[in-house]
Amino acid sequence: MTAIEISSFGGPEVLVPVERPQPKPAAGEVLIEVAAAGVNRPDVSQRRGAYPPPPGASDIPGLEVAGTIVEVGPDVRDWRTGDQVCALVAGGGYAEYCAAPAPQCLPVPRGLDLVAAAAIPEAFFTVWTNVFERGRLKPGEWILVHGGSSGIGTTAIQLARALGSRVLATAGSAEKCAACERLGAERAINYRTTDFVAAVREIVGERGVDVVLDMVGGDYVRRNLDLLALDGRLVQISLLGGSTAQVNMGVVMRRRLTITGSTLRPRSVAEKGAIATSLRATVWPLIESGGVKPVIHTTFPLRAAAEAHRLMESSQHIGKIVLVTDRR
Repeated sequence: MTAIEISSFGGPEVLVPVERPQPKPAAGEVLIEVAAAGVNRPDVSQRRGAYPPPPGASDIPGLEVAGTIVEVGPDVRDWRTGDQVCALVAGGGYAEYCAAPAPQCLPVPRGLDLVAAAAIPEAFFTVWTNVFERGRLKPGEWILVHGGSSGIGTTAIQLARALGSRVLATAGSAEKCAACERLGAERAINYRTTDFVAAVREIVGERGVDVVLDMVGGDYVRRNLDLLALDGRLVQISLLGGSTAQVNMGVVMRRRLTITGSTLRPRSVAEKGAIATSLRATVWPLIESGGVKPVIHTTFPLRAAAEAHRLMESSQHIGKIVLVTDRR
């Protein structure tokens, strides 16, 4: 099969098409003939040498795929050959075939093709477990979504709005802010030209917001905490602005704030399977009714993975970037 290998740590040019043996599904796994694979920021970090795959995972990058099951491993009862699925994986997605744990597979939602389905798993698993499980966002509450035009951001805006919450977002251009508002944000703030703290306070007043979803960290942490309402929750999912911050714990105590966060890739198959079950029950009906959809900026052929990474690092995209194979 054709796969994309990280030949050495470095820039996009280190992503090289190679021939690899087709993987064999282990017990509890299925083998997927990949039609499309999503591109995500963790893939860029892995390419640079900053995000190694967990023990036992493929060294091939790629955390989400969609395609057709062509082989079922031992102890798999819920899937059959010929089923079309999308799946969250710990690696191996940038390839024509990918083994995936059966509990981390979901049926392609009715009305979507395989390319659209490939843009779902990483963002939807991440948003569901962080915003709704860890962040406990409820109908009627306010959420501030940083990076609202990213794959995570476009998903968080839509899901929060569809489930009855009120949404604010930040993004880095007028075009990106407009996209966030079309997706359901009541206001999107250009963080390059406007102080987002002042802008949010103008909208919600001194009460603040109930949840902040942040992928920046660093000096954003203090500003995010200043915006939280009583019993507010800061949910940290990435650290693009740095992993350290000064926090006034007196503010946290007086306002009963919660600071939480998580990483998805190292979690167990059982934990990821539980997230998949929740998504199928609550989110799949929203996708199939058209109320929520993956936002795809563009696609690239699998062999052009380096070009896809260049676009990802330019931050000029809105929504997801997807690689497509000759198998679709």
